[in-house]
Amino acid sequence: MLAEVQARTADQVFKVLGELKGGAMKFGQAMSVFESVLPDELAGPYREVLTKLQDAAPPMSKAMVDRVLVEEFGTDWADKLIDFDYVAAAAASIGQVHRGTWVDGRPVAIKLQYPGAAKALQSDLRQIGRLARMFGVIAPGVEVKPLVEELQARVAEELDYGLEAQAQEAFATEFDDDPQIVVPHVVAHTEKALVSEWMESESSLAQIITSGTQDERNRFGERYVRFLFAGPSRAGMLHADPHPGNFRILADGRLGVVDFGAVARFPDGLPPILGTLLRHAVDGDFDAVTEGLRAEGFIRPGTKIDPATIERYLDPFVEPARQDTFAFSREWMREQTSRVAAPGSEGIGTAMKINLPREYLLIHRVWIGGIGVLSQLGATAPFRSIMEESLPGFTRA
Repeated sequence: MLAEVQARTADQVFKVLGELKGGAMKFGQAMSVFESVLPDELAGPYREVLTKLQDAAPPMSKAMVDRVLVEEFGTDWADKLIDFDYVAAAAASIGQVHRGTWVDGRPVAIKLQYPGAAKALQSDLRQIGRLARMFGVIAPGVEVKPLVEELQARVAEELDYGLEAQAQEAFATEFDDDPQIVVPHVVAHTEKALVSEWMESESSLAQIITSGTQDERNRFGERYVRFLFAGPSRAGMLHADPHPGNFRILADGRLGVVDFGAVARFPDGLPPILGTLLRHAVDGDFDAVTEGLRAEGFIRPGTKIDPATIERYLDPFVEPARQDTFAFSREWMREQTSRVAAPGSEGIGTAMKINLPREYLLIHRVWIGGIGVLSQLGATAPFRSIMEESLPGFTRA
């Protein structure tokens, strides 16, 4: 009976999402939190909607591009850009990127926000906010309203290219001369335009997933996850869009990183409680894990769940942190997804009791997304040593 109610509710949710544009795509980035608790027959249609929306995003016309350039840089914009390619080099949910040459001769990437993107996106997000009660039926253990509010706040930040420029420049400065990571410096910006140094790349992490050698999968998979975990301690921010297309393979073998619109700010680094809880799990102390999860709001007040159940539910996810190296794979990821979606107390019965506090939304997005990319890569990585180096609280005192 519950499954039938969830299916009908999911159909309604997906129908509304299908009528949205940028908002659905942005919401979909954060809604990956539900994919581990939903059976594929529920999550599948949602992913299909997002794919169609992304594929349908039309490029701006030449006249529209000219209009945006004038609005953002003035009628003399050509004095700043001595060369500009009207054919977009890349597109995203709320804007597109063009190649050009800055007045000082530097090759640059010019990111322009679609006209009306902010108004449309905010309208979409208000509509999505009305769906919070429906999502509560699909995943009753999760307080959805605070997540929607958090998402709305974070998307408002993504619309401000000034904030993105600030974040990107902080990363670029911190990773200057890094032997493995490159972040392009910001050249100029307005609220709806961002000019960065052009970063020439041969391919992306997405292409390594498709056709890379095992050595490339291991090497770039490790660099990818090291960068994600290093951000909070080095730059005070977590790059919160782990999509493989945002990670570029440079000719010299370094990993280039773009798109800093979504970041989580951690001026003091990641919360040490995360490393402490993972260490307790690695050590098999699930009494302490359960107590910590409840204290942090992952288990809501009044929810009954015992440490043995939490252990059976979480233990397989902890395995990568127990071994010197761990071979991620699609099969392993599918096995975990199927396991937590299975009927019974050790599967969806527990999943539905787990809450996601709003302050952990972007951390969860990066954690799940990062593990998903490693699994797509089929990378073998020293996950435990990365945790020891970059996750506060994980190393024993």
